[in-house]
Amino acid sequence: MTAPPSLVALTQAGVSIWLDDLDRGRIASGDLTRLIDDDEVRGVTTNPTIFAKALSSAGSAYAQQIQELAEAGASVDDAVRALTTTDVREACDVFAPLWRSSEGVDGRVSIEVDPRLARDADATILQARLLHGLVDRDNVLIKIPATSEGLRAITETLASGISVNVTLIFSIERYAEVIDAWMTGLEHAHDRGHDLSAIESVASFFVSRMDTEVDARLSAIGTPEALALRGTAGLASARLAWGVYQDAMGSDRWQALQALGARPQRPLRAATGVKDPEFPPTMYVMGLVVQGCVNTMPAATLRASADFTGDVVDTVTGTQAASRAVWDALGALGIDEPEVCQQLEDEGVEKFDASWAELLDTVRQALDDARRA
Repeated sequence: MTAPPSLVALTQAGVSIWLDDLDRGRIASGDLTRLIDDDEVRGVTTNPTIFAKALSSAGSAYAQQIQELAEAGASVDDAVRALTTTDVREACDVFAPLWRSSEGVDGRVSIEVDPRLARDADATILQARLLHGLVDRDNVLIKIPATSEGLRAITETLASGISVNVTLIFSIERYAEVIDAWMTGLEHAHDRGHDLSAIESVASFFVSRMDTEVDARLSAIGTPEALALRGTAGLASARLAWGVYQDAMGSDRWQALQALGARPQRPLRAATGVKDPEFPPTMYVMGLVVQGCVNTMPAATLRASADFTGDVVDTVTGTQAASRAVWDALGALGIDEPEVCQQLEDEGVEKFDASWAELLDTVRQALDDARRA
């Protein structure tokens, strides 16, 4: 089967399409393989919300392993770790041919550290190493949130030779700190004798959540000037982040790392599912096309992108001034960018905490049911 022209065009434009969804049924049924072969999918990401959904909606696929874990007396935390790393390991195997053919750039699968550790750098570092060892696949990425505490964990994990997906980035300032943490990690990795060409990293800038928060504030203001800015903040922030990335790629520091074999830390667009039905479902895909980035999208957005019939063109290059003007206009209305970004980061950690709690409860109940059976 031939991939839809729009998805082929995205790939040709330099956008790596990743799926923001994973469960065991998708792996076992061959659907994940089909997405790679037929829909240009080049990687997959996971998070506590996705795993909680998978275990609650596709429980039968996990029944045998849950029964084995129950019989072995596994704790809830150990069971969650075993279930999630099994899914990621199997997905890594599905993506292995693509990973090899792309020389390690694509074919990546992400797994997130326990979100309860988001404010504890030392614990995050230890779990990143644990997860990397448990998955035991070279194409795994360990997801670490870009909290202020997470920056040191990002550096140390990369310095250990482990590939990292930096997640929960909202502010331009934090993104610059993430790039610094990434480069520092690579410098330390080189000092420790690691092959920099084997270390991959992406930096996940969350898009739709920005508009959800800012648009609610704009609607509360209610003036024509405010309402005209709805749906602009997310794209503007992601485009400004691209400018930060370009500056970093032009630095002497990066040139030195590249000479040692390092790969760029690709910008990743996350949370690209459109929440407001007034906006096109592909707004955060087709509005962020540029060579050398990743767009990770839920299945519904992937389908919408496959059905897209317009031209797929670069919509990021040359947008810096207009994007800055968007935030200047928002600021003039009293919407403070740093305050919005900090709120979104805090809420992001809280939401993942809540999803992790839901995941723990789901597994706890499944273990209890298995022990009573």
